[in-house]
Amino acid sequence: MHVISSPPPDQASAQERLRVALQDGLPLSPRPYQALAQQCGISEQDVIDALQTWEQSRLTRRFGIVINHHKIGYTSNAMVVWEVADSEVNRLGAAISRTGLVSLCYQRRPDGPDWPYNLYCMLHGKSREEVLQRLQRLKTQCGLQDTPCAVLFSLRQYKQCGGRYAHKRPSAPVKEAL
Repeated sequence: MHVISSPPPDQASAQERLRVALQDGLPLSPRPYQALAQQCGISEQDVIDALQTWEQSRLTRRFGIVINHHKIGYTSNAMVVWEVADSEVNRLGAAISRTGLVSLCYQRRPDGPDWPYNLYCMLHGKSREEVLQRLQRLKTQCGLQDTPCAVLFSLRQYKQCGGRYAHKRPSAPVKEAL
């Protein structure tokens, strides 16, 4: 039986403040955990301990970054979807990830005969030509030249953000100036 003990009340509110603070991402600071600690009114070690506890109890699965590709000049982005045998998904997914040509790679269930694709990855570049060249290198490196796929270039940029784990409390009402 797995038991997660509840923190003391003041720590519980500190953890809630930490969850809310993390939704905006790590501060751009040489010591981001210390900056979070100051923001939440706890110690840097409390932040590190809370993050480790959340990971060990699987409240968080991963800790990563969200990059706005357009802001750094990568304005051509394509999702490439592959139709591979289920027995090959793990091997090919690992091979695709190891190339360093994709930002992420994951498995999804196919959705009927009109959408048989079960392996997805994202490629980015400063132009469509660059993305297509990366795709050719990916196919060559992973032996995917004859594997059915579709290339879906993004036409619009949507807001990118990390996970949301807590509701932000409304700010205290501002007193009206007399």
